[in-house]
Amino acid sequence: MKTKILVSACLLGENCKYSGGNNKNEAAIALAEYFELIPVCPECFGGLPIPREPSEIRNGRVYSKSGKDLTKAFVLGAENTLYIAREKNCPAALLKENSPSCGFGKIYDGSFSGKLTEGNGLTAELLSKNEIAVFGESRIDKLISLYK
Repeated sequence: MKTKILVSACLLGENCKYSGGNNKNEAAIALAEYFELIPVCPECFGGLPIPREPSEIRNGRVYSKSGKDLTKAFVLGAENTLYIAREKNCPAALLKENSPSCGFGKIYDGSFSGKLTEGNGLTAELLSKNEIAVFGESRIDKLISLYK
């Protein structure tokens, strides 16, 4: 029986990215060889539409590019993702880097200028605080080595 892990649905080719596209990553898809992949999109789980305005974290809150405070939707999405992780007994998650939901270690700085800063997206932070290991797509090898 394979270990179950959460994977950002956009990395698996699902068109749930803010722009309506995806971030398809063949290495993420190939993880199905080792794991049972549980696709998640915290932003969709929080009720946000596809497509939607880009969002970034500023002063601990999530804002759309036009300035709308979307923190409540992002928190709901994070909570729903944690619920799924617990229900499916997932010890780890592979999440989209730099995202205001899924980024872990670095996220966009809230200026919508493409500049990164240290920090975590709301979902990545909540999962990590609840002892679910979080990996970005650049750390797939580390994920495999720890959980295969």
